[in-house]
Amino acid sequence: MSLAGATQDEVRRHNLAALVRFLHDHGSSSRSELVSHTGLNRSTVGGLIADLETVGLFRETEPVGRGVGRPSYGVEPARERAYVLAIDLRVDRSIVALVGYGGAVLARREHRHRRGQERRVVAQLAEAARAVLAEAPEDGIGVGIGVGVPGLVSRTDGMVRFAPNLGWTDVSLGHLLEEELALPWPVHVGNDSDLGAIAERVRGSARGSTHVIYLSGQIGVGGGVIVDGRLLVGAGGYGGEVGHMQVNPDGRRCRCGAVGCWETEIGEAALRAHAGASARTSAADIVAAAAAGDETAAAGVAAVGRWLGVGVANLVNIFNPDVIVFGGALRDVLPATRELVRERLAHALAAPAEHVVLALPGLGDDSTLLGAAEVAFEPLLSDPLGTLAGTPPVGPAMAGR
Repeated sequence: MSLAGATQDEVRRHNLAALVRFLHDHGSSSRSELVSHTGLNRSTVGGLIADLETVGLFRETEPVGRGVGRPSYGVEPARERAYVLAIDLRVDRSIVALVGYGGAVLARREHRHRRGQERRVVAQLAEAARAVLAEAPEDGIGVGIGVGVPGLVSRTDGMVRFAPNLGWTDVSLGHLLEEELALPWPVHVGNDSDLGAIAERVRGSARGSTHVIYLSGQIGVGGGVIVDGRLLVGAGGYGGEVGHMQVNPDGRRCRCGAVGCWETEIGEAALRAHAGASARTSAADIVAAAAAGDETAAAGVAAVGRWLGVGVANLVNIFNPDVIVFGGALRDVLPATRELVRERLAHALAAPAEHVVLALPGLGDDSTLLGAAEVAFEPLLSDPLGTLAGTPPVGPAMAGR
């Protein structure tokens, strides 16, 4: 952000936001580190910290001596002061959590739902949300709601345009949740893989990287792509649908209607088909059976590994990422197929392939959930004092309505 020509008030808001975002992303720090990060002088940083302590967002800790010179006071985020509602909506189940400033999960609920019944799903989400809101810190302030969905989401209005594995077309999920919850907070609906990419870059195994691809593999396969530190969304918000990259013209028909999509070769359903497993067998069970000597399971895992490598090589050629993170069911598949993926990756262009890291998610199964929290926190991170002043706390009566 250029501050040329900015008013004093705009400069102050910018500096406050920089401190709040740094503590949110990095956790406890010292005044010296904050001075170094922001480039501001010590007295300015001290004044900003005082402002944020006044509204309860920071706490100062005992000074810590680090070598020669005056010890620097520590500063830590007050995790219970501001929180968001984060929702990871999956094909067969949902996770709803209360996430505090700094990324700490304060409460969570999980429930299963049936495919296709959007209003019933929304009612169940709202019920779970009320349960976690009942555990909200007494003096905390809610600042937003973030929802991750396995499908195409319009970036202009948050409508779920197409989620074939949910059986949804043109579902106004954000609006339905606003109606059901009646909370005075903005609702952000995003693609699950996009949110997974954001979270893994901020808090996970791609932390500090500026070129990241996050693959979420459950029933379908999605991709979140970060280029130069920014999420690649496309003209309408539909970028990153790598699961529908057509890799096998002689393959299976996909739920989207096309033939040979990548997800038909590497998703959980594909793994079960390749391994001759039942519909209730998980990817982890198939991989375990292969490791135990089951030849049919081993052949299925190998088939998925080869197709996984084909798609990864394409992504490396197109996006030249630093890190590719394998989430969802692919967390179980990658360790068993890493060599096969690397063999196929050898067919990619040498320059982009030579440094790419193939990683498991540092956030485990919570990448999308915590990514939903990150986008919900954005108003607070951009304008902390304005957001806290303009957002009323949610009392027990409203949380239980």
